[in-house]
Amino acid sequence: MMRLFLALPLAVVLSACSTMEKINPVNWFSSAPKVKPAELEPISPSASLAVLWQSGVGSAGGYVLTPAVVGSSVYAAAQDGTVARYDNGSQVWRINAGQTISGGVGADGRMVAVATAKGEVLAFDNTGKTLWKARVTSEVLAAPQIAEGLVLVRSGDNRIFGLDAADGKRKWVYQRSTPALSLRSNVGVTVAGKVALAGFPGGKLVAIALNNGAAMWEATVALPKGATELERVSDVTSAPVVAGREVCAAAYQGRVACFELASGNHLWSRDMSSAAGIDVDARNIYVTDDKGAVHALDRANGATVWKQDKLFMRQVSRPIALSSHVAVGDYQGVVHLLRRENGAFAARHNTDSSGIAAEPQRVERGFLMQTRNGGLYALTVN
Repeated sequence: MMRLFLALPLAVVLSACSTMEKINPVNWFSSAPKVKPAELEPISPSASLAVLWQSGVGSAGGYVLTPAVVGSSVYAAAQDGTVARYDNGSQVWRINAGQTISGGVGADGRMVAVATAKGEVLAFDNTGKTLWKARVTSEVLAAPQIAEGLVLVRSGDNRIFGLDAADGKRKWVYQRSTPALSLRSNVGVTVAGKVALAGFPGGKLVAIALNNGAAMWEATVALPKGATELERVSDVTSAPVVAGREVCAAAYQGRVACFELASGNHLWSRDMSSAAGIDVDARNIYVTDDKGAVHALDRANGATVWKQDKLFMRQVSRPIALSSHVAVGDYQGVVHLLRRENGAFAARHNTDSSGIAAEPQRVERGFLMQTRNGGLYALTVN
């Protein structure tokens, strides 16, 4: 692969498939943003963020290593091969897989899976004992998912593999053609019942049957447009989000759109570019756009509810919706708490200053942030 690197958020780079040369991912925290980010202005807190527990697993290096949460257990990984389990913040076990980890953590309470830049998938039981190893066709930048007796792995060449959770043998693979130029990101898949939902280059969203890997439906999140190949890049680079009977997704240089989960029928869409991703609650869709603004959109029709634009170019993470707030992290490791009704800043919390790229995860009584240096911060709103 010959890679064309641009100043894009969330470790996203462009790749053009013309040779088999491979280049490591760009670390989006390796230097300050190309455009001067907004300075943080003082706020008048209306809430506070308290630490439920704090620990550290090790640096993610140039990768985005999202942790997994199952009940009161958190499973996290570091680039150097470390995989660890924490129960209510106390470390239960820590192992070293002996390989560089590039793909984050998947877990279901019985097994744990991570993946490597060489395309190897490593599975462990709930005590950290090795179960099996398998190989897919290229590097893995996304966290595997475990569901319905499968370990679902998305490789860098946009193939999705259904591996048997018992032994790692390949049961099926889903693949589709991709444009000549596409974004390289850590996007994985979202599981909803017996279906895996995945976004692809060219703005497509596909529902894949877990029993056989067949496409159940395909929908268009965004259509490529523009005069040049760069302008026409419109890829889904963040995980779709399922809410009830709907699934919503966002595309870079494209749109945010919602569809019927059962059929893929289009419900609504609106122009907005996002590489970081979205979250949803009973009322709104929350989107982080490519300039760092956080938007709340009406879940029924996509109309703007509010926009918080004071985090300009701070490389803002995917939002996480809480009961009465929305939280995001930024490139300096600052966690920002926004009020759900109007997007106003409610509180801030400083982590270890190394930046937050991994997707926030819900934990009991709060949410979890993993920093680039491997800090694990379980926070609660007071």
